[in-house]
Amino acid sequence: MTRSIALALLAGILIPLSPASAETIKLRYGVIAASQRNIQNVALTIAQEKGFLAKEGVELDIVPLGGVEHMIEELDNGHVDVSFTAMPYLINAVLKGSDAVGVIGGPENTIYSLIAKPALKTYDDLRGKTVAVSLPVDTISIATRMMLAKHGLTESDFTAKALVGTPLRAKCLESGDCDAAPLSQPEDFLYLAKGYSKIGDSLEVISQLQFSVIAARRAWARDHADRIMRLARAYAAGYSYMADQANREDVIAIIARTTDATPDVARAAMAFFYDPDRGVMPKHSEINMAGVSKVIELLGLSGQLPAPLPAAEKFIDLEYLQKAGLQ
Repeated sequence: MTRSIALALLAGILIPLSPASAETIKLRYGVIAASQRNIQNVALTIAQEKGFLAKEGVELDIVPLGGVEHMIEELDNGHVDVSFTAMPYLINAVLKGSDAVGVIGGPENTIYSLIAKPALKTYDDLRGKTVAVSLPVDTISIATRMMLAKHGLTESDFTAKALVGTPLRAKCLESGDCDAAPLSQPEDFLYLAKGYSKIGDSLEVISQLQFSVIAARRAWARDHADRIMRLARAYAAGYSYMADQANREDVIAIIARTTDATPDVARAAMAFFYDPDRGVMPKHSEINMAGVSKVIELLGLSGQLPAPLPAAEKFIDLEYLQKAGLQ
């Protein structure tokens, strides 16, 4: 019996602590300020409010970032531990020498609707008009130009106005300075409810994309693998909760509370995402490597990246998701 007790005690020593019993860790999490009221942030809100972060022993210190240039810059400067970032900016930063790497999946094929003034109904109506886009490197700009080109509009047929972020493009549309603008959810549904027109959406030209990820510095991630995995598991629980039909009304209420959406607009956005599932959100917190390759391909086609194009693995490290059982 003494030997059995000793073996049991030894086994207990060898079994790692569960996250719930482990020491709480703090992570400085960078996110663009404008994105905090975006639907892409809902999974994080769920992870916070439903206790998924607490279960993993993670406490987040949310660090608002001033703009897209800060998403990786603040990582490289050591001002944040992890950062929510769009893939084009991560790719460009890495190619310029950044040590950053994508470690957790964010929203995958973020769909942008081309919303226009009420009187404009078709692509042809946009000839000679002003269309808001983002920076040339952004897949939003690339997708918008692809949509217009597919319907016969070349660069000389419209005036492109560069505005970074859905809120700025929406403001330009509402002020009348822009005739059309690509908007994400829920803003596109908000403007449809106001009587604006939907000309089309990015699914016409891009069926698969890994638009955003959570990035960390490679060296930091190697030294803090457990922290990455805890955050990945908390995010996975948030995305799973979001996708579960049984939680639909609760998620709609969260979207309405944390964005400018009405419950009806939030309900329309959720139906657009999941009825059927269009791959907008990850099922857990996985990274779609084919979707990363698509971003690289688009940057190459638009002249933002020279040939030969780099491999997706240069910008993504799946080790932490795989160890967490999420990839």
